[in-house]
Amino acid sequence: MGALPVTAPLRVANCSGFYGDRLSAAREMVEGGPIDVLTGDWLAELTMLILAGNRLKGRPGYARTFLTQMDQVLGTCLDRGIKVVSNAGGLDPAGCAAAVAELADRLGLPARVAHVTGDDLSGRDLAALGVPPEERPLTANAYLGGRPIAAALEHGADVVVTGRVTDAALVTGPGMWRYGWGPHDLDALAGSVVAGHVIECGCQATGGNYAFFTEVPGLPRCGFPIVELRADGSSVITKHPGTGGRVSVGTVTAQLLYEIDSPRYLGPDVVARFDTIRLAREGEDRVRISGVRGEPPPGTLKVALNHLGGHRNTMTLVLTGLDIAAKARLAEEAVFARVPREAFGQVHVELTPLGAPQGPEAVALLRITVMDTDPRKAGRAFSSAVVETGLASYPGFYALTPPGEASPYGVYRPSFVPAGDVRAEVWFGDRRVWRDPGPASYPATAGDAGPRAEPAAPVVPAGPVREAPLGTVAGARSGDKGGDANLGVWVRTDAAYAWLDAFLTTDRLRALLPPVAGLTVERYRLPNLRALNFVVRGLLGPGVAASPRLDAQAKALGEELRARVVPIPISVGQGHAGLGGSIHEPNRHSSHLG
Repeated sequence: MGALPVTAPLRVANCSGFYGDRLSAAREMVEGGPIDVLTGDWLAELTMLILAGNRLKGRPGYARTFLTQMDQVLGTCLDRGIKVVSNAGGLDPAGCAAAVAELADRLGLPARVAHVTGDDLSGRDLAALGVPPEERPLTANAYLGGRPIAAALEHGADVVVTGRVTDAALVTGPGMWRYGWGPHDLDALAGSVVAGHVIECGCQATGGNYAFFTEVPGLPRCGFPIVELRADGSSVITKHPGTGGRVSVGTVTAQLLYEIDSPRYLGPDVVARFDTIRLAREGEDRVRISGVRGEPPPGTLKVALNHLGGHRNTMTLVLTGLDIAAKARLAEEAVFARVPREAFGQVHVELTPLGAPQGPEAVALLRITVMDTDPRKAGRAFSSAVVETGLASYPGFYALTPPGEASPYGVYRPSFVPAGDVRAEVWFGDRRVWRDPGPASYPATAGDAGPRAEPAAPVVPAGPVREAPLGTVAGARSGDKGGDANLGVWVRTDAAYAWLDAFLTTDRLRALLPPVAGLTVERYRLPNLRALNFVVRGLLGPGVAASPRLDAQAKALGEELRARVVPIPISVGQGHAGLGGSIHEPNRHSSHLG
């Protein structure tokens, strides 16, 4: 790596977006073309809880599939000088690193394996984390940044294993190492954070889960993303030639809007201003990201806390034909006539239509979930009572779930600690080679990009309208942020954005999405991406692991919105297909969106 000319971009390839992603991806990325760094993200918020459960059962507290991938590619990576950076260490980065070192020894490979510690705060004063005594968290991990990853690479690591770091740190750390960025190189750091955010979820940047998936070729063989990162923090998102999927301004925009909050994207290394991002199509399957501004990081670090919330049980009944709503009411009344609703800590009932509202094609699922600290109450006392209604309930009664015991569930919530209270360390085996010197200091106004001045508001299209699904002119992507949900919506033309900006208010969103009604909704404008981002507070209750919703991670919320029929000005989409223009060609009137 040191022999690379300074003008050559650093090619960072992703091979995992979650614990359970495609095992062959590491080999595909290593063998599919030249790369400099192979990264993988295993640690969703839910994954930390899964690993905690594994550890309680005596299993490793790290992602074991990472070892499978290393078995396939470690030798090739060493031969080609490809560095490997992964957060697969989970709750036991030292154990994961030791397993990689053992694998290397068994294969006869001279790999230098480093691991990063310091994120685990479970031994700290829990009161300082705002944890009530009764919670007893299973995990407490601070989100570290890219600096310890860079330090490990500077000390000659071939493989760097971390615990809880930010997803983007897997790109920012190698960027720091390659280009020597310091804490005050805010714009370059911010650009790397944006690039890391785009590729962290694997194929979601190359056409996976994309609103307009029918226009993505070869999606079943979708290639994973690569970022070509430059010294100024600008980058190009691409993929290996010959792989399925597509890298377009649309696919990159969709991923930029995934699981974000306000346009000020906070991280331990920098605050990246998502309202300064500029995108441009640079060629087939190549999208350039530039213009990203950075601000000094906050004085606190986010901490992910997980504790055991109790036990729950869900029974799912199928309703068909006529009188769906009345059948649902009868089924619910019949169940709670046998076990009083008041006997449980929480009860959640969800009716999900799957077909026409009435008639022979009408089908709906009725999910009844009970939650309680006592596993006996939420166990067979509940599920057997549901089955007992089988011959005394609605016509056509049948269930998808057999009676069973309750299962434990975890609750995630974030907390914050002063950044100076967390010191990351880098180890090779039992030898410590680096310790974080502490947060940098910044002048009061250093690097503060401030709010971006918005262009003059374009004229909102007027004239005749057509009733059509919102998704004929808009794309969307949604996901979870703890107990909240995020929903990003984007369009392709200035005219469409002028209309969307005026039309899709928070009140309109609540009216279009009944599950959102009554909840706090925050709306953020991203004119540079022709996008709006909504954060729905509390939609997922106490978080993914505890949410009783059928769509516990709000993955389908965006598609629900796109299916809603709304009045759309004919001029917005007149003469165009889909989003008011070619999916792949740049907008001739804009230098930054295609």
